[in-house]
Amino acid sequence: MNELAPWRTDPKYGGMSEFAAERSWRAAQSRPKAVTARVHLVPFEEIQLSTHRRDLVKGLIPRVGLSVIWGKPKCGKSFWLFDCLMHVALGWEYRGRRVHQGPVVYCAFEGQSGLQARVEAFRLARLDGHAEPVPFYLMPVTLSLVKDHKELIKAIRAELGDDRPVAVALDTLNRSLAGSESSDEDMSAYVQATDAIREAFECAVPVVHHCGIDGSRPRGHTSLTGAADAQIEVKRDAANRVIVEVELAKDGPQGGQIVSNLEVVTVGRDEDGEEITSCVVNPCDDAPAAGEPKTRALKPEHRLALDALDAAILDHGQRMVSVEMPSGVMVAHADDWRAELYRRGIIDKDHSNPSQQFKRLWQRLAAAQLVAQRDGQFWRANGTNHPNGSKDPVRLG
Repeated sequence: MNELAPWRTDPKYGGMSEFAAERSWRAAQSRPKAVTARVHLVPFEEIQLSTHRRDLVKGLIPRVGLSVIWGKPKCGKSFWLFDCLMHVALGWEYRGRRVHQGPVVYCAFEGQSGLQARVEAFRLARLDGHAEPVPFYLMPVTLSLVKDHKELIKAIRAELGDDRPVAVALDTLNRSLAGSESSDEDMSAYVQATDAIREAFECAVPVVHHCGIDGSRPRGHTSLTGAADAQIEVKRDAANRVIVEVELAKDGPQGGQIVSNLEVVTVGRDEDGEEITSCVVNPCDDAPAAGEPKTRALKPEHRLALDALDAAILDHGQRMVSVEMPSGVMVAHADDWRAELYRRGIIDKDHSNPSQQFKRLWQRLAAAQLVAQRDGQFWRANGTNHPNGSKDPVRLG
């Protein structure tokens, strides 16, 4: 047999037996040359194991596919995903995990000014002395992904040229879905739009999503979670730490956990001279403590009230230095917490006695050692006594 037979010199047939290589080569010659079409068949002998990386972030986010990052409002899911993807863009190891470095596109469909402050906080805290360009791109326009995904793909190609993003993040699903999250048809169309982005760039598509009313699962129709290659829950614990846990991974381990703290950073001043703040995500070595208060044992209204307190602290909180309170704790004034409860419909303004409603809520949370208060200031608590001997719970961390 001719030593220069094409199936012997073509590396595509390396590793096959002589018989299989020749058979595969001759079959390829007899097939129409239009096999480069998107839809085509691959014979068994030509199916080869890919040795490309499987993860964007090892053990957390798959390199190609849909990931759902979900949790309650203000739990820190957007902060965490932004921080994680900045490490990807920079090629930095993330919490001891290898990353697949490359350009990142972050679609901020809501809270665009907040994302700008988040970028500045990261720049100040992490990039001092960093002179190289950062391949991170913000898409700051609210759009309907189903209707506009082709325009988004076109804009990414126009900006990046021959480079392809390794991740296109969608934050949040709710603000980029024109239909109903509970509709099979609408959610399936949304998943198809994420598929189009994935196929266009062979990239990861992490989607930030909210939880349902009971906080136990992602909101809306199950066609989203059914299509996900990974599902990651983000939550706050009683010590106000951000807990990230891999709930589902089709091609990887489940149960991986990342624990973080949010550090408030002053990034500038507005035109009135008032401070503009944001947060950076810091690693926290402490694992969630055993025996912490179980918020899921509370009624839904109490869990929602805790979420409202977190939002009030994030939006209006102050760091207290009084000897009457735990050192440096972030607190929200009762008026700010109550306003957030009104806004979310947890307390009815038109109720005959809304003040009594508010009192019952915070007293129930205090009894569960989840909230503490002094002089109209409220904060998250872990249930231990204050060092000064009072019975007020204090904040961990």
